[in-house]
Amino acid sequence: MESYLTSIIKQFKFYKSLGDKTFDQLSFDEMLWQSDENSNSISIIVKHIAGNMLSRWTNFLTEDGEKEWRIRDDEFISNFNSKEAVIAAWESGWFCLFKAIKPLKPEDLENIIYIRNGGHTVTEAINRQLAHYAYHIGQIVFLGKLLKGENWKSLSIPKGDSSKYNQDKFSKDKGRRHFTDDL
Repeated sequence: MESYLTSIIKQFKFYKSLGDKTFDQLSFDEMLWQSDENSNSISIIVKHIAGNMLSRWTNFLTEDGEKEWRIRDDEFISNFNSKEAVIAAWESGWFCLFKAIKPLKPEDLENIIYIRNGGHTVTEAINRQLAHYAYHIGQIVFLGKLLKGENWKSLSIPKGDSSKYNQDKFSKDKGRRHFTDDL
């Protein structure tokens, strides 16, 4: 279980980095872009992720993950006035998450916590949130790529570079390592 805790922190850092690298490529206006009034902009997705993180990870071992103070519907209304404000919301959510999970010990992972009165082991709750954030960060990356078009800087193996990438990986000795260690 110690390896799970180390791995999950690396996984969360990886998904955060995908968002960070997307934001680096975008203007504030691009972060506000919506394909239509019923679609979410990148800024709205960030507001939702941050709201979810603050609710889920604040006192998560002792309080329900859906806090009374959270107004989820407001997360889908963008009211940011700068790119810096979007990034500040993003960072506040991640700070709360890492503050909650970094001190965890293996013996904490089977404890039961609640989200909307639904019991989860700590492991199940972590996995639930990792999947939720990866889903939304995938949306952020897709929108960023769509907005930048041919000016997009790839966040993974660029098209046509798979052989080169694999050659580099297979040139190294076999060994246990996390896929994010080289990023």
